Amino acid sequence: MSSTPPPSSHPSSPPSIPSPSRPSRVRRLPLAGVLRPGKPSDIWFKPASSVVVATAIPNLTLLAIGRLDLVMYTMAGSFCALYAHNLPYAARARALVWVVIGMLASVGTAMVAASLTTSPAVLVAVGALLAAAQKTLCDATRIGPPGHLIFTFISSATLFAPQAIGQVPGHLALTLGAGAVAWLVGMAPALVRPHGPERRATARALYAAAAYADAAGPGRERARPAAAAAVHAAWQSLLATGSRTAARRALERLVIRAEDALAEPSAADPALLRSWAAGLRGTSAVPRPGDVRPEADDELLGVEAELASAPKPVSLWRRLGPGSPLLPIALRTALGCALAGYASLALGVGRPYWALVTAASLYQANVTLTWNRGVQRVVGNLIGVLAFAAIVPLAHFNQAALIVCCLALAFGAEALMARNYWLGSVCVTPMALLVTEFARFQQPGGLILDRVVDTVVGALLGIVAAIAVTNRRAADHIELAIDATDRARAHAERTLAAPTRTPGTLRQDRRSLTAALVDLRTAHDAAAGEWWQRALPEQRVMVAEQAGHRTLAATVRGMESGERARV
Repeated sequence: MSSTPPPSSHPSSPPSIPSPSRPSRVRRLPLAGVLRPGKPSDIWFKPASSVVVATAIPNLTLLAIGRLDLVMYTMAGSFCALYAHNLPYAARARALVWVVIGMLASVGTAMVAASLTTSPAVLVAVGALLAAAQKTLCDATRIGPPGHLIFTFISSATLFAPQAIGQVPGHLALTLGAGAVAWLVGMAPALVRPHGPERRATARALYAAAAYADAAGPGRERARPAAAAAVHAAWQSLLATGSRTAARRALERLVIRAEDALAEPSAADPALLRSWAAGLRGTSAVPRPGDVRPEADDELLGVEAELASAPKPVSLWRRLGPGSPLLPIALRTALGCALAGYASLALGVGRPYWALVTAASLYQANVTLTWNRGVQRVVGNLIGVLAFAAIVPLAHFNQAALIVCCLALAFGAEALMARNYWLGSVCVTPMALLVTEFARFQQPGGLILDRVVDTVVGALLGIVAAIAVTNRRAADHIELAIDATDRARAHAERTLAAPTRTPGTLRQDRRSLTAALVDLRTAHDAAAGEWWQRALPEQRVMVAEQAGHRTLAATVRGMESGERARV
């Protein structure tokens, strides 16, 4: 087998550039652009419609039997329908089971705590610890939007609902039943479009690769991380399960073309990439690149070899171990939620869990993103209470109207959340206030005042906790990511230089290098947003990324020569 060694201009390792030893500096927290709406997600309607259907079925059943006071427990299961819409259906089935189990554990812990004590101070402490655990586990498992927030909202509200220990099994059964409905709703589209998630992930990779190939100069450099992440996500989707149907193999060929465009953008045809992406809509046949014969599977040998020799995924315990980047976020969540809850109690607010949930909703990968979320949360909630004041007369018309209002707001929240968090909060806030009305209608004035106070208190103390708990290890994680990228690049270059190589080895090395580059960019962006941080190794990151992408381009030429040799 012939092979193409890396060009001589490729260094075997990037030059060692010491990190500058400048003192730590405080980063400014921005306001510009925080409220600017973005583009909606291409699947926003899926969680929006799923949560409406999954919530309507148990709610209308409870209305028919006159027990809307139990809505809180069925809603816990219904909201599981918001999760895992980006996953292939086989993986989604497993993920939704774990989401329902996590919801049962959260609600069960909250109900038992509420039945054992009525001390608000103890309940706030339990709520803060639950919120930290939920945040950490959702980030570690990478379950995706809406993350820990739904778990925290439901469990915190349950903590402050009157509960007897004998009622716990029955209430958990309601949550489980609604969770089963949510699972069925989430899996139903598989009957019509069994490869829908994989087709969408492939289309995103093709569109991102086309945008990267179209860009020029600094614009291309800015587009490269997004293109690499999209291609990496497409492979994760396609390789998530061992079942490789003809449709999935056709999608793999298209992702290979996106991968080639990422490595050699000057040789790519952006219009053709976009044409293939557009052809993935609906249920029609997957487009086939013109240079592929129906019987030719040589380029997929690497995928099969990779599946056979793929390393085991990193365990959950390793992601949560000492030095994990998730631990400072967990500490921020616990501290911020506790401070917010106790401050709300001190101010005499009747629902301290609103302040706790506000604080929990803020925490992102770094302080800058947390600050942005705080501004968005406050603006959205303040407008949301005005929306509640306008909606509540209609919702008080009767209980059926109350259900319809909550369903409409749930749909609106998912439709708007992807554009900007504050827009979604405009719908979430009145929905959260209306949920308290299912047991009995209340005076809206008191609810509005409590919500405004808890929003301000929760956001303020949540941000204070984020600033107080520094994440000095963020820069260390960049160094580790640089080392991992250098190792992946060196391994790919050794494979390129080898006189012989087994099918799939180079493709596996290429995919490992792409994943390392994505992780490096993620680690850099997370560290760059920390409020108090030592100077980052910007030059080393740039050199590692440039060397990595040069090696990716060399692997394309190496695979092309290998395929010609097999022919």
